[in-house]
Amino acid sequence: MRKKILVLGGAHIDRRGRISGQTAEGASNPGTWFEEPGGGGFNAARNLARLGFDVTLISPRGGDPTGEMVSEAADFAGVIDRPFVFLDRKTPSYTAIIERDGNLVIALADMDLYQMFVPRRLSIRSIRDAFAETDFILFDANLPAETLHAIVARAGALGKRTGAIAISPAKAIKLQACLNGLDYLFLNEAEAAALTGERPNDPAHWASLLRDIGLKGGVVTRGQRELIAFEGTRVVALQPATVDNVADVTGAGDSMAAGVIAALLNDMPISDAVRQGAAAAALTVQSPHAVNENLSVDLLKETLALVPQARILH
Repeated sequence: MRKKILVLGGAHIDRRGRISGQTAEGASNPGTWFEEPGGGGFNAARNLARLGFDVTLISPRGGDPTGEMVSEAADFAGVIDRPFVFLDRKTPSYTAIIERDGNLVIALADMDLYQMFVPRRLSIRSIRDAFAETDFILFDANLPAETLHAIVARAGALGKRTGAIAISPAKAIKLQACLNGLDYLFLNEAEAAALTGERPNDPAHWASLLRDIGLKGGVVTRGQRELIAFEGTRVVALQPATVDNVADVTGAGDSMAAGVIAALLNDMPISDAVRQGAAAAALTVQSPHAVNENLSVDLLKETLALVPQARILH
């Protein structure tokens, strides 16, 4: 029987403008424009659906054409879409201007609608049923802090495993009150520093620093440098796969989370799970989209050949 995953969080439009030449501040720059549905939770949900899970997505949505684009993308990926639609509001968006080499110049996040996902919405019968029927609950830090806490509390009461995507340093701190109820957190070093208030010289210390603030397990990515993953007392390091034909790094962290969760739900140890996450991330950065539309279980297995074995640190 296919396992079920409930995802709560961001599902919006990502707009990315890439400057073609040398960046000229305060002036018009030639470039190209690209937009597609995105959001941390939504990207992970689509990856998980392509890996064979029954995925239900719950997120706030506006009653506009942008919201319809998100719904169509969910249907295309095989995600069961259960949005809260606010007909008089616009769907959230993230707009970024990127230099030719891929570095971010500036971004604007118009995401006030996520504040409408208040804890009392978790009491709706269909959402209560979704919590009860799922095997794993994944959410992202786009939602209000009190809602994140309520999600973890309800999952804990039902004995459900949980995972969270930190999204950004500013949003990661909203997770502080519910870290001790989380099973896994997916974050980068900047987000880990925001939560712990520290930047260790030895990256292996991320595990102990995050455990000290209540986290049971997680993955700390470090760009192309070794990532750190831990579960309980087990700590591993993994060098990400080398990818020569990088198209766009957008969504890499979300696919990392999806790959790891898929492996954990198939009873793999964290050392193997993080390899699968790294393989999923490698496939994502080779695509111009935030979710590689060719992702499949077979392709993921093939890509594992590019990923080295994890080093067991503890």
